[in-house]
Amino acid sequence: SRMGSRKDFLNTRSLMAGASAGLAVDLTLYPLDTMKTRVQSPQGFTAAGGFRHLYSGLGSVALGSAPASALFFITYQTMNTIIGRHDALSHAFSAGVGEIVACTVRVPTELVKQRAQADSSRCVSSILSEILRSGDFHGLFRGYGSTIARDFPFSLIQFPLCEALKKLAARRQGKSECSPLAGAACGSVAGGFAASLTTPLDVVKTRIMLTTAAEKKRVGETLREVYRDGGVSRLFSGVLPRSLWMSTGGFIFFGAYEVMSSLTQNSL
Repeated sequence: SRMGSRKDFLNTRSLMAGASAGLAVDLTLYPLDTMKTRVQSPQGFTAAGGFRHLYSGLGSVALGSAPASALFFITYQTMNTIIGRHDALSHAFSAGVGEIVACTVRVPTELVKQRAQADSSRCVSSILSEILRSGDFHGLFRGYGSTIARDFPFSLIQFPLCEALKKLAARRQGKSECSPLAGAACGSVAGGFAASLTTPLDVVKTRIMLTTAAEKKRVGETLREVYRDGGVSRLFSGVLPRSLWMSTGGFIFFGAYEVMSSLTQNSL
């Protein structure tokens, strides 16, 4: 049917564009992400490795980035199609559902990656083996709740803001849709803004992922612990590299997504 073929087209387009965009961001800006993790780690930036071995854990991201991004955009586009509206609320809801689905792949990837970033003497395979030994398969999803607690509000801010900015840019250009370059710029602004506001939740997620299986930490408890350690400034530790990473990443991500979407649309 026409509805079925349209759905297949949207899924294929979203999968290819989302996978390409996510991989482009993570591989390009990986050193910034490593610095952010080390700033937020309990032992501090220098003890966690400083400026050395900034690509530690890259193998984990190379495997998980593309499928996680593809899952997000397939879910995001599908939910928007089901809802049938294109307002801020529908974009926020679709993005939130997309994050929940994508985190089934993103969390194991992030867990291994961040432990490698905070201790560059260890390789990805040894970290993975340790996680599986200490908590078997469930150990790979340590920090799932804190990742959702970070990514859900991030998407609630980023995607409606990005869509609103894209509509504004399209009107200024006198077109129905803005150009890929304008879309990338909108993604950059939205990503940087959302990243700065959600930095405390990112600090909490990093702390939980870096703890051992024996330490059972919850989001609220960790948030209070970080605040006791250093107040508001500690809660916003890593805000500069995170905002820069997300702002630059937003430009690359949405730019690559828009370009890949148009190429896929023309070739399918």
